[in-house]
Amino acid sequence: MTSPTPKSSRLAGMSGRAALIAGLVVAMAAALPLVLSNYQVGLVTEMLIFGILAMSIDILAGFAGRTSLGHGAIFGVSTYVVVYCTAQMGMSPVAAFALGVVAATIVASIFALLAVRTSGVYFLLLTLALGMIVWGVCLRWTQVTGGENGMRADVRPVILMAHSAFYWAVLAGATVVSFAMWRFVRSPFGLTLRGIRDSESRMRSLGYNVPLHLFIGFTVSGFFAGVAGALYAMFNNFVSPSTVALAQSVEGVLMAIVGGVGTLFGAFVGAAAIIALENTVSAYTERWQMVLGLTFVLIMIFAPEGIIGKLRGMLSRKVR
Repeated sequence: MTSPTPKSSRLAGMSGRAALIAGLVVAMAAALPLVLSNYQVGLVTEMLIFGILAMSIDILAGFAGRTSLGHGAIFGVSTYVVVYCTAQMGMSPVAAFALGVVAATIVASIFALLAVRTSGVYFLLLTLALGMIVWGVCLRWTQVTGGENGMRADVRPVILMAHSAFYWAVLAGATVVSFAMWRFVRSPFGLTLRGIRDSESRMRSLGYNVPLHLFIGFTVSGFFAGVAGALYAMFNNFVSPSTVALAQSVEGVLMAIVGGVGTLFGAFVGAAAIIALENTVSAYTERWQMVLGLTFVLIMIFAPEGIIGKLRGMLSRKVR
C-alpha cells in the first residue's frame, strides 16, 4: 500500500478543518436562542431563510456566470402556494411546504427554458421581465392571491410555534440545504458550470450541451429558492405581491454580492449584514435606505469581492 502524498494529506487536513469550523459555527448558532430575545431570534431566523435564497442566486451568479433577477419571484411563488394551500385548501403544513417547493421548481424550469440561451444583460433583463409577470399575476388575480391585501394563514406546525423551536428547525434545514448546494457546486456537474462561466465557447467546442447544463443549474437553483420561500411562509404566516416583487430579487442579489459572489456560504454573511443594517439603521433615521445604499457603494469600492472574498484575500496574504 502506498502512503498518501503530502498534497493529499494536506487536502484531507484542510477538509477536516473546514468540517470542524462548520460544526462549530452550527453549534454556536444552535445556542443563540438561549441568550437572545424572541425578537432577536426572529431576526436570525430571517437571516437564515434569506441566506438560503442568496445561496440559490449564487449558484447561478457565482458558478454559472448568470445573474438572475427572477429568483425573488420563484421564492414568492413558493410562499404563495404554501399560504394558499394551508388557508384555502386545509392542507397540512408539511404537504403545503412540499407543494410550494414543487411549484417553485416548475416556475424555475419555465424561466430556465426561456432564459438559458441568453447571457449577460439579456439574461438579467429577461429574468427581470419574467419576475414582473409573476408579480403582475399575484397582484391582479385577486380571487386566488388576495391582490394587494395578500393572504394570511397559520402555516407553522404546532410543534414549531415557539420562536426557539422554529429557529432550530430552520437552522437544521439551512444546514442540510447548504451542504446540498455545496456538494452540487463541487460535483462534476458544478465544475462544468464553472467551465461555462469561464469560457462558454470552449465548453461548446468540447462537446458540452451548454443550454442543458444551464437549464438544470437554473432549475436546481430555483428548487432551493423554493425551499427558502416555503420556510418564509412558515416564518411570516402572510404573503402579498411585495413578496414576489423585484425588490425581493434585488435584495437577494445584493446579499450574494455583499457576502461574496462565488463563495456560496458568503450568502449567509451578506444576508446577516443587510438584515441587521436594515433593522438597526431604520430605528434611528427615516433615511435608512440612503444609508444602506451608501454602505453598499462603499463595499463595492473597497471590497468588490465581498466580505468573505476580502477575508480570504487577507488571510492568503498573511500565509505568504
